[in-house]
Amino acid sequence: MIKHSFITFYCLLTISFAGLPVKCNAQENSNQPPEIAIVLFDGSDFSKWDNCDGGEVGWKIIGNAMEIVPDTLYKCERIQGIKTRSNYRDFQLHLEFRIPEPDANSGIYIHKRYEVQISNTYKKPYDKYMGGSIYMQKLPDRNVARPVGEWQTYDIIFRSPRYKRNDFYYSKQEDARITVLQNGIVIHNNIIVQSPTGRGFPEDENPGPIMIQDHGSRVQFRNIWIIPGEDTVY
Repeated sequence: MIKHSFITFYCLLTISFAGLPVKCNAQENSNQPPEIAIVLFDGSDFSKWDNCDGGEVGWKIIGNAMEIVPDTLYKCERIQGIKTRSNYRDFQLHLEFRIPEPDANSGIYIHKRYEVQISNTYKKPYDKYMGGSIYMQKLPDRNVARPVGEWQTYDIIFRSPRYKRNDFYYSKQEDARITVLQNGIVIHNNIIVQSPTGRGFPEDENPGPIMIQDHGSRVQFRNIWIIPGEDTVY
């Protein structure tokens, strides 16, 4: 499979398997979401988010960014952090993140099942826990991480697994697929995710939220928006 390295191919990758209405002139350094996007966080409040237990978000807002306030009580099952109030099936997601220290760790959990890892991998060798990986399933095609303290971007294009309803249950017909760009460069190109990653919840036919993992580090996030596929917001 050809691996494209420029964000100008973004829309082609997206349309090829998710059918999402992507604007083809997206630029990595643009701070403005497309008009068709749903803004999940613009620096003003957490109105689109809940804590993982359904309660109020306890993280900080510093300037135009949210900052994780680590929860040492581990209130939630499997994964600590915050989640979107809405559930999504297929989507294109954009977010920016900043790693504050060399050993910081977080992740983006899709449907609370599939994690795109966040950790410091600047000029580091490949390993199964590295930033940009589909956690413990697939390493990124290239290491494009920036130094600690610099803002970075993820653009994630996700096609959920497909299920067929039988007489009494749903059976999975197709695995989930994901494309990820880090800092404008493709690091996963329409790859299959066969099962939940790490501590992800079991798969089923239902859509799920976007979740930002609290792994005990004060990672920051800003400029988060999503373009859902048709009929995929719940």
